[in-house]
Amino acid sequence: MFAKVKTQGLIGLNTFDVTVEADLSSGLPRFDIVGLPDAAVKESRDRVRSSIKNCRFEFPVSRITVNIAPADIKKEGSFYDLPVLISILKASSQIKADIDSFSFIGELSLDGEIRGTAGILPMVIQARDSGLGAIFIPAENEREGSVVEGIDVFPASHISEILSHLSGEKLIEPAYRALDDEDVPVAEVDFSEVKGQKEAKRALEIAAAGGHNCLMIGPPGTGKSMLAKRLPTILPEMTIEEKIETTKIYSVAGELDKKTRLISRRPFRSPHHTVSAQGLTGGGTSPKPGEISLAHNGVLFLDEFPEFDRRAKESLRQPLEDNKVTITRASGTITYPSNIMAIAAMNPCPCGYMGHPSRQCTCSEGAMKRYKDKVSGPLLDRMDIHIEVQNVEYEQLSSKANEEPSAEIQKRVNKAREIQNERFKGTNISCNAKMTPKATRQYCVLTDEADSLLKQSFEALDLSPRAYDKILRIARTIADLEGSEKIELPHVAEAIQYRSLDRKYWR
Repeated sequence: MFAKVKTQGLIGLNTFDVTVEADLSSGLPRFDIVGLPDAAVKESRDRVRSSIKNCRFEFPVSRITVNIAPADIKKEGSFYDLPVLISILKASSQIKADIDSFSFIGELSLDGEIRGTAGILPMVIQARDSGLGAIFIPAENEREGSVVEGIDVFPASHISEILSHLSGEKLIEPAYRALDDEDVPVAEVDFSEVKGQKEAKRALEIAAAGGHNCLMIGPPGTGKSMLAKRLPTILPEMTIEEKIETTKIYSVAGELDKKTRLISRRPFRSPHHTVSAQGLTGGGTSPKPGEISLAHNGVLFLDEFPEFDRRAKESLRQPLEDNKVTITRASGTITYPSNIMAIAAMNPCPCGYMGHPSRQCTCSEGAMKRYKDKVSGPLLDRMDIHIEVQNVEYEQLSSKANEEPSAEIQKRVNKAREIQNERFKGTNISCNAKMTPKATRQYCVLTDEADSLLKQSFEALDLSPRAYDKILRIARTIADLEGSEKIELPHVAEAIQYRSLDRKYWR
């Protein structure tokens, strides 16, 4: 007796169709699983056997061979338990229904309970794209799986529910799909809470409007972390495509809250400076997304930037340029998206008080040089905007005047982003910071006065070609905030000042 059951496989964010084939033949009782299974898949034999017996079904006393095809791709994960069980029950004629258009995903407990698993969203999308009409998933993953249109998603908490549905005794209601009633979480922080720091707020507004990376330098306690944590509150709201992309990553990483249908607020990730390079980029035997990919479509904040391990810092180079992270292991190569805004913060010296108006710096020249050398030139060059966060005076801190709230800043950011969306319509460019060199030349048109100033600055500051392009893109963003079609002298002048701090501190 023979049966086939459809399911999906997952490698990184890449999904593929899988067919679980069960063959029952005469001979000594034995249960084998083939098709390049890993340890978790091999152990499904015991979970499936116990589930069938404890749910009062008959476990076939025969030679059982289960093949998980395609056999040339390694199968990893416990979510193959359910399709293996269904294939055995189908092959032993305990399931009579036609299941050719169904897919099954889920881990089993020994008593037949179906447990939640990571990666449900991308696998449901794969089932839909393969033309299947319905998919059975764990009830714990109901909200996550329900966002996919074009396929019936049946959540089940026990295999008895699935068998009752297939027999027609008691049908499972499809998961309720309503993205419109998904509330965007209210931000707990706001820019109105930040006193003073007018220049830093302006720089972060420009960064948000153009998607630019930013480096903040200043003494301890000046509000660098406070400013960074409020940056997501002025970023544009996520599109449905961005929500699905981000939710897929969190689903694969196993970090998606079971009560969440879609991630609706831009991620803010702030790893500790002791994080390893693998923790940032992702890794493991079966590489999972790291902090860089978990910040996709959001903000990656690196506080105490020089204190990060050098390998960890340098691992940022490729993601900041290519918007993706490629991880190569013996098992293969996996690519995760990383369209991020990197915000780094650091002190001007090891003690933190170089240039402080009232406290004296105690660092030697050698100590300061070693501290600054922890941030390499190529990495510093990839930070679009460099800003100095100064100490806040008492009058500003004690002022009763209301600071501008995030909602007002976000309106200006949204207006600038709308201009960019219209400009880059039909391309893969999402914002000014992601412009290609060709697009930079096309859209960053300078007036004669602006061009003259940029030429003088390029020669005086000894800028690199990358820094030249960064200045053009920042100036384009400033012009967009002003609603100007051309980049004028004030726009270039402001953009240049955001690229001068590296000359102050590193030369």
